[in-house]
Amino acid sequence: MVEEPEDNPYVRDPDLSFRDVEELSAEEAGTQVERLREAIDYHDYRYYVRNDPVVADETYDALFERLRSLEETFDLVDENSPTQRVGGEPLESLPTREHVTPMRSLASSTDETDVRAFADRVTDAVGAVTYSMEPKFDGLSVEFVYLDGTLDRAVTRGDGTRGEEVTRNARTIRTVPLRLDGAPERLVVRGEVYMPRDGFHELNERRVRDGEEPFSTPRNAAAGSLRLLDPDTVADRPLAVFCYEVMACSQELDSQRAAFDLVERVGLRVDEHTRFGDDVDAFVAYREELLDERDDLAYDVDGVVAKVDDYGARERLGSTAAHPRWAFAYKFPARTGETTVRRVVVQVGRTGKLTPVALLDPIDVRGVTISRATLHNERRARELGVGEGATVTVKRAGDVIPEIAEAVESADGAFEMPSTCPVCGTEVVREGENHYCAAGAACPAQLSRSIQHFCSSGAMDVEGVGETVADQLVESGLVDSVADLYDLEPDELAGLEALGGASAATLHEEIQGTTDVDLASFVYALGIRHVGKSRARALASRFTLDELRDASVEALEAVDDVGPEVAGSVRSFFANEANRAVVERLLDAGVRPVRVERGAELEGLTFVLTGRIDGYTRDELVELLERHGAAVTSAVSGETDYLVVGAGPGETKRADAEEYDVPTLDVEAFAERFLRDVESARE
Repeated sequence: MVEEPEDNPYVRDPDLSFRDVEELSAEEAGTQVERLREAIDYHDYRYYVRNDPVVADETYDALFERLRSLEETFDLVDENSPTQRVGGEPLESLPTREHVTPMRSLASSTDETDVRAFADRVTDAVGAVTYSMEPKFDGLSVEFVYLDGTLDRAVTRGDGTRGEEVTRNARTIRTVPLRLDGAPERLVVRGEVYMPRDGFHELNERRVRDGEEPFSTPRNAAAGSLRLLDPDTVADRPLAVFCYEVMACSQELDSQRAAFDLVERVGLRVDEHTRFGDDVDAFVAYREELLDERDDLAYDVDGVVAKVDDYGARERLGSTAAHPRWAFAYKFPARTGETTVRRVVVQVGRTGKLTPVALLDPIDVRGVTISRATLHNERRARELGVGEGATVTVKRAGDVIPEIAEAVESADGAFEMPSTCPVCGTEVVREGENHYCAAGAACPAQLSRSIQHFCSSGAMDVEGVGETVADQLVESGLVDSVADLYDLEPDELAGLEALGGASAATLHEEIQGTTDVDLASFVYALGIRHVGKSRARALASRFTLDELRDASVEALEAVDDVGPEVAGSVRSFFANEANRAVVERLLDAGVRPVRVERGAELEGLTFVLTGRIDGYTRDELVELLERHGAAVTSAVSGETDYLVVGAGPGETKRADAEEYDVPTLDVEAFAERFLRDVESARE
């Protein structure tokens, strides 16, 4: 508990009749600045950490403005002053820093049997223990380093060894003290940066009002906000922090209980729901208690954590490469909610696939208002009994994607896919479990989405063609196929509502600048059903464009990852006269797809990637590796040669690598052994 500063005139009922700044000497100004900083730090603690302010908002604002005025007039600005929380100049990039101690993830499960097995292993190794029982916050884990009581740096978890330094952004968060009261010389704590639910809703309302895409979850909003390059924008985001672990300390600590006492005493914010229990039964009961309360919490939690309280026992238990053996997360099941289906509408995708979508009475599921959920196809909708008027439960698959779990009360009539396209009226054909509009690019819905896909990153990479521009190109009659893009003039583009003169000229240059393209990107851009970027690369490595247009199903099936369904789709695409005409028109417009020959430097090696590799998008890196003979797969198996671990990796792949004894490479080792030899090929 932070003590109230003694003899500070700006703490209780402060006198706000300040002398004019110009009348103060430099010495008087310096003294007043120190007292104001001390008082404002205390008021921040009482308001943001204790939720128990001792002065009115108007008084706080007056003290804050007085401090700002003095600092500017007498050149006394300090990076740890409360006035510096407001932001600062944009950053060019986020540097990375090594953690003081590794920030490991936790072993976890939603199964009580696994929790009890964890407790048995602990008891077998060190005997009976007391557990610290804590909420598992659903945010972004950050290391905060305080030296001599002053915030020195804040670093995201990253790969557990190194993370991105976000100190300037962290300084804008009100629940992160810039200075601690009575702290040890060195204190390193782990905390969770999160976004309270109320703040999340307000931020999303603002984004929608401003025409921006709303965040999907409070966790995504928090993580995205903290990693922004503009601290001013971060300062405008409603972020907060709970601290829950002391990673290193110059003062000796012997338990989690002692660590919590220290953290709270120096002014860091801890959650009030932490408890201590003597056995696994207490932990299981604690989980059920918090599970009942989680809808009423002001923030998201996705489970609870048990940690062995005694540090000596922790040391004897040790850690694996991935997680400590003295802690375990008992996760909550995915949230579900109950609501009513008002309508089922059918969307038409760029490949012509018809997808039924349930429009729901809005329901809040884990901090997100859900008003729609895909039903995937007719069979799925009929199996669920979903139709207009059905009462359904909604969950968020993977805690993100809205999904109807079941119909509590089925609709009176089963859903049926329409026999004609809801957009263009053309006959609908069925292929397996899916339905497609037979019109192809003649269907406006398919054409608009095809234009977006054709221009997307990884395809022709034309910036500036989003949904609105694509729709307007179709609605205006300027574009009847993607080939028409190359005939557009700047004045025609300027006539679109979504574009002004300067934007139209830029877009025209973007389109004309894409005539030289690698064959894989061109094949992907054509939007052939079932042909994503990876398959496009595989096809481009085997065929020239002329060969691909005339390839038989048998020849196509000889390509890796191309089975009968994919081969049939490619053959059907190029057998269609309208599609062949579009390809010919693109070539006539000057588009020159070039087949990039594969090298053999990495022949025979299979990589799996996890996390972010600075300097590359995932597609760029996969393309580079495959271009030089390597195979890149999505999952670790006994055939994998290396797992490459970047920033923010997935723990499942790392665990699989341990199971299959697959070597792991961090970014530096990967670059040293493989990238530097082939990097010039990106030029």
